[in-house]
Amino acid sequence: DMKNAVIGNNKQKANLIVLGAVPRLLYLLQQETSSTELRTECAVVLGSLAMGTENNVKSLLDCHIIPALLQGLLSPDLKFIEACLRCLRTIFISPVTPEDLLYTDATVISHLMALLSRSRYTQEYICQIFSHCCKGPDHQTILFNHGAVQNIAHLLVSTSYKVRMQALKCFSVLAFENPQVSMTLVNVSVDGELLPQIFVKMLQRDKPIEMQLTSAKCLTSMCRAGAIRTDDSCIVLKTLPCLVRMCSKERLLEERVEGAETLAYLIETDVELQRIASITDHLIVMLADYFKYPSSVSAITDIKRLDHDLKHAHELRQAAFKLYASLGANDEDIRKKV
Repeated sequence: DMKNAVIGNNKQKANLIVLGAVPRLLYLLQQETSSTELRTECAVVLGSLAMGTENNVKSLLDCHIIPALLQGLLSPDLKFIEACLRCLRTIFISPVTPEDLLYTDATVISHLMALLSRSRYTQEYICQIFSHCCKGPDHQTILFNHGAVQNIAHLLVSTSYKVRMQALKCFSVLAFENPQVSMTLVNVSVDGELLPQIFVKMLQRDKPIEMQLTSAKCLTSMCRAGAIRTDDSCIVLKTLPCLVRMCSKERLLEERVEGAETLAYLIETDVELQRIASITDHLIVMLADYFKYPSSVSAITDIKRLDHDLKHAHELRQAAFKLYASLGANDEDIRKKV
């Protein structure tokens, strides 16, 4: 009954928390004498509470939910493990959760790596936890040293789109500004195919936009780290044109921002890439649209979307300035065009 009451109802979630349901649920979750069904239901309800407001997540963190859920991962029951992981995923993707909570006990990362082989759900949730909690070189090093590359690489060819996508996001954050990871990725192969080739396949126009963008970010990081040459065809003919496509006004605001910022980073230090980008798909003209957004003839009919985009329009302008700066960093002719 509790589960049905809270799903999709933020007011009920807040009421339950105020009434002190969280410590009780956590107590039942941790009781070895509780049936596995009951413990699993507790994890599901806690996960639903975590999907509410940021204050809900804070309340859960204050009750020490993370150690309780991590302890639950030691259970032999797969359904219970998946429910604990789903709840952990929801908590870790919240902006109020400190990422360091994942790294307080070194055995946790090893155990998560071991659970990757259990099911497609454990794969999806664990990769999502890693990609959200990998902030900066210290976290990258911990995950790298625990075999993240070897354990996650084969998930890029999973039959589940969600697993492939979360694995790709993991590599995107692991490789960012990290030469050690980038140099390793370049030599890893899955089913006889090297990772850069797999990333290039994920860049193709028929793939979902988030997949194209994320694989372009992986290849960009590898190129900037020196693991892939700037004149390699996978950069010049695949990654760069893909990122330019992301700047077109058909794309959503977030995609245009991410596309422009990633492209600015890719070409920042290479004159030849700056020159190629400047003559690809009228990029310089396309960027001018970043300053007149949303236009009076905007195709956006969704009021919520329009409101969101108006609040974030400054991000578009900022991304355009970054890309203009990279484009004109070395070449006077490009500067004149801009």
